[in-house]
Amino acid sequence: MQAADVTEAVERAWRAESARIVAGVAGVVRDVGLAEELAADALVAALEQWPAEGVPDNPGAWLMLTARRRAIDRIRRDVRLRERVAQLGHEAHQRQQSATFDGTADYEAVIEADDDALNDDLLRLIFVSCHPVLGAEARVALALRVLGGLSTAEIARAFLAPEPTIAQRIVRAKRTLADKRIPFEVPPPAQRAARLASVLEVLYLIFNEGYSATAGDDWLRPALCEEGLRLVRILADLTPTEPEVFGLLALMEIQGSRLAARVGSAGEPIALPDQDRTRWDQAMIHQGFAALLHAERLLRAGDQPGSAAGPYVLQAAIAACHARASTPEETDWGRIAALYARLAELMPTPVVELNRAVALARSQGPAAGLEIVDRLAGEPAMRDYHLLPAVRADLLDRLGRRDEARAEYERAAALTANARERSVLLDRAAPPDPAEGGAP
Repeated sequence: MQAADVTEAVERAWRAESARIVAGVAGVVRDVGLAEELAADALVAALEQWPAEGVPDNPGAWLMLTARRRAIDRIRRDVRLRERVAQLGHEAHQRQQSATFDGTADYEAVIEADDDALNDDLLRLIFVSCHPVLGAEARVALALRVLGGLSTAEIARAFLAPEPTIAQRIVRAKRTLADKRIPFEVPPPAQRAARLASVLEVLYLIFNEGYSATAGDDWLRPALCEEGLRLVRILADLTPTEPEVFGLLALMEIQGSRLAARVGSAGEPIALPDQDRTRWDQAMIHQGFAALLHAERLLRAGDQPGSAAGPYVLQAAIAACHARASTPEETDWGRIAALYARLAELMPTPVVELNRAVALARSQGPAAGLEIVDRLAGEPAMRDYHLLPAVRADLLDRLGRRDEARAEYERAAALTANARERSVLLDRAAPPDPAEGGAP
């Protein structure tokens, strides 16, 4: 086998199995940073050994076994060190050390762990990597590193950030988890809802950066969408009774179905009403509908007071309204506006209100939407949010107030950091071409 083929096999196995490998090792050493180092050692070993020995029949299992053996070697080394230190202490301290560390053989049995044990470790790793003790940027970087198996360079390219900046975020994140003594565990029931919300936020941030890139020359970064979707699918398998997990899965599946239709031949953004809906991925839409149906069934079966639909289930229901419409005219904007009103009760944010304004403008006319948008103009959080003037411009255009709309398009273009989006906004601001019969 050629060296390039071996390297490709290693990379493919790592991308597919890295999260489980790190999780399996972390289940032994109880330290995410150390687990990632040991898993990376196994990756290096594969790059060194597979060209001579051949690619194993089960590459993922080989990497897991190698990483866990290195974890056991590390534990044995620590055992010997501790035993030597214990000899300098009194007998009680020696007994305590022996009771704590004489079970080295038990760690070898972990290699034979079944899938349920590995799934438990993976779920623990997801919760630890997305722990709210970390800032949002650090959580995203760490999750892509230890759950997605992306290199520091790949993460830096995805977010258009300098590689040293991303490396520092990851190092600081690991150090914070260690310094704060964050346990390698699924949070107890009292903390689970808040911690799950943090996990879902991280996964959706990853997906959204791919779906609508905040900066750079490309409107889409499909690799990030795929990574966010892959991780939420894993989480859904691990938490089959969590409605919000399936709500997010449904939302990502349905939004992801539109990726091919969201850009034109030159890479320019195409707005939802203008998309060729025959290019929407029907298989993903059906998977999204199935996930949404499962979430709704879980909610109906819930007997707790908090069993109302959460923000991701509501957003998935909104996405489903668009997916069900074979033409823009068939979209049930009244239902979408009602769903946004429910979402605003759970998440009373200016961005949710802006989306509600768009839905009301479609269902009741642009003046109804403009009234809400004008109220939002005074919100400090919206001062530099380019979509506010972009929406306002569209509504003013529909009301025939062209000069005011042009100024808003130009303001939106000045605020966005995405080159593709800026170009579209400036095109809308430009006067119609007289040669095409447009009014000046």
